[in-house]
Amino acid sequence: MSTKSTAEDCPIIALDRFIQATRDSGYKGTASAVSELIDNSLQAGASEIQILLAEVGGEFPVEVRVVDNGCGMDPFTLRQALRFGGSSRFGDRSGLGRYGMGLPNSSLSQAVRVTVYTWRTLDDRPNVRKGKRAAPDEVYSSYLDVDEIASGTLSQVPVPHKTQQIPPHCVGKSGTLVHWERCDRLDNRRISTLAKKLSIELGRRFRHFIWNGVRIQVNGEPVRAIDPLFLRGDRAGAELFGEELTYEIAIDPSDKSKGTSVVRVRFSELPVHEWQALSNDEKRDQGISKGAGVSIVRAGREVDYGWFFIEKRRENYDDWWRCEVRFEPALDEAFGITHTKQQIRPRPHLADVLTPDIEETARILNGRARKAHLDTKAQERFGDVEKLAGERDRRMAPLPSKGDSGAQKLLGELKKKTPALRAKKQTSGTGYKIVERPLDTMEFYRPVYDGERLVLVINPEHSFYKRLYGPLVDSDKADDKALRERLALFLLAAARAEVALGGARNRDAIQKFRNEWSNTLATLLDV
Repeated sequence: MSTKSTAEDCPIIALDRFIQATRDSGYKGTASAVSELIDNSLQAGASEIQILLAEVGGEFPVEVRVVDNGCGMDPFTLRQALRFGGSSRFGDRSGLGRYGMGLPNSSLSQAVRVTVYTWRTLDDRPNVRKGKRAAPDEVYSSYLDVDEIASGTLSQVPVPHKTQQIPPHCVGKSGTLVHWERCDRLDNRRISTLAKKLSIELGRRFRHFIWNGVRIQVNGEPVRAIDPLFLRGDRAGAELFGEELTYEIAIDPSDKSKGTSVVRVRFSELPVHEWQALSNDEKRDQGISKGAGVSIVRAGREVDYGWFFIEKRRENYDDWWRCEVRFEPALDEAFGITHTKQQIRPRPHLADVLTPDIEETARILNGRARKAHLDTKAQERFGDVEKLAGERDRRMAPLPSKGDSGAQKLLGELKKKTPALRAKKQTSGTGYKIVERPLDTMEFYRPVYDGERLVLVINPEHSFYKRLYGPLVDSDKADDKALRERLALFLLAAARAEVALGGARNRDAIQKFRNEWSNTLATLLDV
């Protein structure tokens, strides 16, 4: 067996096998692959990007075109762009692209053939001066074909040539059209399903660009920005939690001369009280259920979403808060960004800085969500009692038409934490509400009356609540529920009697009695 070897019979890359293997490298799906093309469009300064899905029939029934109004490419740049690693921006950290793998790798991960058309037109043409989107004079194109490469027919990127028949989508003074043919690896073969999934994924990944004016369309329908933090757009309703956190992270811990770059972290808290009543289908469709996680945003584009920088176990309560971590490409190594830009693998020096604060905030927000759910559940349990008290109120002498002077202030504070109190009273006569809130004294309960509604505030920190009332509230047994309702009516009766007998002369005496009774009750129950 000869050991003689030449450059011709021992290339570094076995091209036929490489092209087959690279088709399986790394892309999670069609949306991830299309995102690479959008990255290129944005890097080229595009303000309009269209994704066109066409039914062509046959074995591979769908073709994909991505067209933009970016700066376009000259023939040399086009040829380089179709090379693996051939980008003119290789290593550039000023934008979305960096490795020069996006166009060929993403395209061939979804299709057997990719053809790229690109054009640049001088600004002195009459139709350009008038703002018309006419077809350009010169459109150059080149392609890659998996079958031709695998068979050895195609070993180099074809020299771009001037297209004789300009595709109808090539309009405007400059731009690029990427055409995927024989698409054998798309996520779906049905255009409507594929379009829907693309719109959702792209709306979330490129939300910051859409908010800044970039227009992305799928088959003519605008892609709407989707905010996983629920702070903006159609799904808005959450609130920022705390201040934005900023961190100076070393670009290379082993070489301080490379400096640092900033990581920004912010949290949002979803409104449990308002959205808990949504059906399971609504919560799932809106991305609430099973949506817990951290959005990782690189240079304005989401590159990953998951349970990052948090060591606690993920729970259902974690569906009710979100986190966003933003950074610039200078920290690609720290975040472990790969050429596909669709996942992160944080390095220890980054995780050591971010994890403690994100973990602590995650636990705080989990606890707040848990408490909000319990409050909401408690309100649901008291609904029947409140309704019954309201119906029977008309049998009794009317309460004073004016509430206590301090009631409005306390009621205002309660409304901030209890959305149910912000709703308008639905019935005539006196309305009744029961809420559980810690009080500034050891009273077991306190009545709050504003002239229209009597609010019974029950103190969950009192011994009577902990030893008797609380267990009844948490129980689903029929007997416990009946006893709980009778105790609630018992307390509402005491609260109503206080209001009925109130006034300047009796208020202080009644309050002293309630305090003394509550303290005595706590002492006797303290065993």
